[in-house]
Amino acid sequence: MTSVTNRFEADMVCDLLRTAGLECGMTRTASDSAFAGVLAGQITILVHPSDLEAAREVLAADDSR
Repeated sequence: MTSVTNRFEADMVCDLLRTAGLECGMTRTASDSAFAGVLAGQITILVHPSDLEAAREVLAADDSR
């Protein structure tokens, strides 16, 4: 659905989606960095396919991203 660069931002996005009543998960891409997830790599935010449009609307309405 969307990707972010660190766990802090991923938690913020998932908290926003969960507050809207949507289930949220995340998965991390592989990185060559010793600081993976902190300084390098991507975290992909996941939602149920049936919730995708609602999740996009929630994120579009949020000004903090």
